[in-house]
Amino acid sequence: MPLPFLHFRTLYHRISHSNTPLSVRKLMAAAVPISPSNTRLGWIGTGVMGQSMCAHLIRAGYTLTVFNRTPSKAQPLLDIGANLAASPHDVASQSDVVFTIVGYPSDVRSVLLDPNSGALAGLKSGGILVDMTTSDPSLAVEISAAASSKNCHSIDAPVSGGDRGAKNGTLAIFAGGDESIVKKLEPLFTPLGKVNYMGSSGKGQYAKLANQITIASTMVGLIEGMIYAHKAGLDVGLYLDAISTGAAGTKSLDLYGKRILKRDFAAGFYVNHFVKDLGICLKECEKLGIALPGLALAQQLYVSLKAHGEGDLGTQALILVLERLNNVSLPPLV
Repeated sequence: MPLPFLHFRTLYHRISHSNTPLSVRKLMAAAVPISPSNTRLGWIGTGVMGQSMCAHLIRAGYTLTVFNRTPSKAQPLLDIGANLAASPHDVASQSDVVFTIVGYPSDVRSVLLDPNSGALAGLKSGGILVDMTTSDPSLAVEISAAASSKNCHSIDAPVSGGDRGAKNGTLAIFAGGDESIVKKLEPLFTPLGKVNYMGSSGKGQYAKLANQITIASTMVGLIEGMIYAHKAGLDVGLYLDAISTGAAGTKSLDLYGKRILKRDFAAGFYVNHFVKDLGICLKECEKLGIALPGLALAQQLYVSLKAHGEGDLGTQALILVLERLNNVSLPPLV
């Protein structure tokens, strides 16, 4: 039977159980294109980001099995056709590719590497793990090695773009791992945004951490400019419009400027998670022997938000710290 008409799992079974050398088997498996008709997907973590991302794949025609620690958060996905699993292990046992986007590195380790309930323990030979959480580069390398020992693959693919990027399918995806596997996964990345191959395992995480360092200082500059404009007697809304097409125009301004003036602090990206990310950045800076004072200042300011019990707000809530520091309050946008 010609190759295009062989069912994916039948073909992979023939490849993986033949006497063909492992390197050739991997190339043959990678050559089978991913499509809704031959690839079952799993998704672990259906929060602010994961829910929209997962929905894009369901609407693209893929069969998805999902898991969330709080099952009610997965209900909107079940309503559009997803299946609910009882554990990450159960997700993986029903999937060819498993995505994760959870909170912290400890969560990543638990949902992927736990020997009893983790996804890798339930993944069949040839399966692929795609971790989209911002996490430790060293953990990405560890997961990749563990997956390889089971004749599976792991890609670290953290994302940037916040809740709007997730909803609009315009995320920046930073991928680390085997380049041929990243290319194989492009049909799954395309509904989510633009994938950027950054290098070997862990390099996706390094790219995302550099991205967070850039965002942190940009957000501080945006907020300080708004405070200064207000104290100088400017209409802050007019000021933001004026700078948006100049050299100060940024994605952070586009995403958060008007939200701040509307006092909309709903999380597109949680302060708690940003504090986690910047903490990982500082730890990696120590390993690399570099000092980034802007990063250190931003971390202190965001830790202040968390200390005030505002960790579940969005990162744009940084305005609250500067308002307290300067004893001012920006007038809300009417």
